[in-house]
Amino acid sequence: MSLERVLNAESVAIVGASKTETKRGYQAIRTLQDEKFEGSIYAVNPKEKSVLGLKCYKKVSDIEDTVDIVLITTRAKTIPSVLEDCGRKDVAGAVIIAGGFGETGKEGKELENEIVRMARKHNIRLIGPNTSGMMNVKQGMNLVGLHDVPKGDIALLSQSGNMALTLITEAKLRSLKGFSYYVGVGNEADIKFHEYLDFFRDDDDTKAILMYVEGMRMGRKFLQEAYTTTIRKPVILLKSGRSEVGQKSAGSHTGALAGISMVAKNAYQRAGITVIENSDELFPAAETLSSLPPVKNNQIAILADGGGHATIAADILTDLGLKIPELSEKTQEKLKEILPPAAAVRNPVDVAGGTDSDPTVFADCADIILKDPEVGGLLVVGLFGGYGIRFAKSLSLKEEDAAHRMGKMLQKRHKPIIFHSLYNSEKTHPLHLLRYYSIPVYDSLDVACKCMGVLAEYGNFTKSYHPKANFIFNWREEAKPEGDNLIRSVREKGRRVMLEHEAKTLLKMHGFPVIGDKVAESADEAVKIAESLHSDVALKIVSPEILHKSDAGGVKIRLGTEAEIRQAFDEIIANAVKYNPHAEIRGVLVSPMAKKGLEVIIGTKIDDQFGPIVMFGIGGILVEVLKDVATRVLPLSPPYARKMVDEIRASAILNGLRGRPAYDKKAIVKLLLMVSEVIESYPDIQEMDLNPVIVHETGLSVVDARIILKKEEVGKEEMRGNE
Repeated sequence: MSLERVLNAESVAIVGASKTETKRGYQAIRTLQDEKFEGSIYAVNPKEKSVLGLKCYKKVSDIEDTVDIVLITTRAKTIPSVLEDCGRKDVAGAVIIAGGFGETGKEGKELENEIVRMARKHNIRLIGPNTSGMMNVKQGMNLVGLHDVPKGDIALLSQSGNMALTLITEAKLRSLKGFSYYVGVGNEADIKFHEYLDFFRDDDDTKAILMYVEGMRMGRKFLQEAYTTTIRKPVILLKSGRSEVGQKSAGSHTGALAGISMVAKNAYQRAGITVIENSDELFPAAETLSSLPPVKNNQIAILADGGGHATIAADILTDLGLKIPELSEKTQEKLKEILPPAAAVRNPVDVAGGTDSDPTVFADCADIILKDPEVGGLLVVGLFGGYGIRFAKSLSLKEEDAAHRMGKMLQKRHKPIIFHSLYNSEKTHPLHLLRYYSIPVYDSLDVACKCMGVLAEYGNFTKSYHPKANFIFNWREEAKPEGDNLIRSVREKGRRVMLEHEAKTLLKMHGFPVIGDKVAESADEAVKIAESLHSDVALKIVSPEILHKSDAGGVKIRLGTEAEIRQAFDEIIANAVKYNPHAEIRGVLVSPMAKKGLEVIIGTKIDDQFGPIVMFGIGGILVEVLKDVATRVLPLSPPYARKMVDEIRASAILNGLRGRPAYDKKAIVKLLLMVSEVIESYPDIQEMDLNPVIVHETGLSVVDARIILKKEEVGKEEMRGNE
């Protein structure tokens, strides 16, 4: 159902209208009147005849005219009956302020489920519960009670009223930017984050979407909507709950699944979302992305009136992954013509006092630098905006002239310009002019650099965007009938765990380079199988109840003679019985020893928020000790598979160390893509573990494989619904 009547409502009813100034039922009406809301306002309170000059109705259904949205300020237990009454009036949406729902425990969750059922019965969309309210700033539909919210083109979604207040206050004090909408998302009981993206993506008054998130209920659907949104307008997100304490706090606040991990961060970034980790960078990032064109080539020039700031800026930008290219000889020669001999002109450019008596030289330098084809953006750092304070009042006029010129450069060159100024807090007119031309100004050098970084990140995303990398599975398109039959047979035997040889059989159907092996039910049979393999062998216990074979003493390797094989067989069986006397022993798997190489591990699981994910890392003890792994939300594309292989800290080992040959990274990428295909083909798979995989100079071998099925069989249509 469209959110048009909810977010662009033309009529509002306040349930719980009050004459008490401290209550939301009073504040909401007063704010709507003060903001000159363009639509109709109705007060609802059976105990009052009027509030703030408005006639009071006993209930919503008594209102003669159409009601688009209802702000409910009454207690949690009253909400079901209020929604039932709203259903008689064809109300489109309800904003539920009260807490006491899913965030409080079992009883609250039951009440939350009840109001959702009631809302769906009557086609009412719910914002909240446990929300600070919502605003359509352009219409003056302010259901929050905040005054003087600056109008602008940033849509704000937040699960914290205090965070929203912080961002709105920051916009009022430090920027000329403002907001098109604010929605306190609350518990996401009905309207989910991804539905707001769908609305704001097509909203002409919104140029960027700013989000503070504590928990998200439909993570994969959000990624899909984000991927189609970010190519059209930026989405900036701060996700709290990184620490254990933070997760508990977020859980008690919103009642939603909390916590951010590398899985989430990588998924958000892959969807084109700008992920912010420091709260003081959140609004600046949104301001920058909504104001400036992206950096197209990842290369930044620095213009400074002091060497210290220039050096620090270069370090920060480099840490953010940006390049500080040496300017062309032509550019350097032109800079030398207008700057003192002591000036540095390679990049960073240090004017060396060349602007002390004439700040318009900043504009001269900026014009020369931005014409350089190697420069994708310009960061100006230092004293600009304060020359009239630092040196002479008359210089302020020259700074204003420079600001006008650089504003016009931004419009002409379509390359971003960002300022860092020590005098930002002074709110001087030259800095105001920069903001007028949509050039952001910050007093923090770190924040200014971060903002240039997000412009480069967004530019990189738009260049690499491909519509097929949209997080959507084509369930079962690559499934094979034999694979379905194998999974069905495992379930029919009452098992969820596929035995190693069963898992390898499934993988072999899809072309995996698995080690050929067979199950031996006796020592004699193990010897015969080993003889047919013509190599040293490994023996591994086969039991549905023993998943971690090594822990049970169920693995013996590098066995060559008949005596070694017989002894190993007997010891493995004895160890397994001792480890779990009730385990069903199917025999011992006989496998040829893989040739030496580098051990890696690949595994998949179902993430609570994002669905199927894949992990890759160096195997052996390194994966346990260093936890050096890369993770991605499935399905994978070749570029993202390559990034996984390259981003682990131990990737240098794959490239070959101290004269040793490199390992076959292309084979690893291919294997990751094959894993993605299998998970996409069989929605019944809960987990897959390939450990170890032995990588060679050319090719690789899957030595061990484990597959665990979901508790219940999952159909194709059900999986599509879960997306």
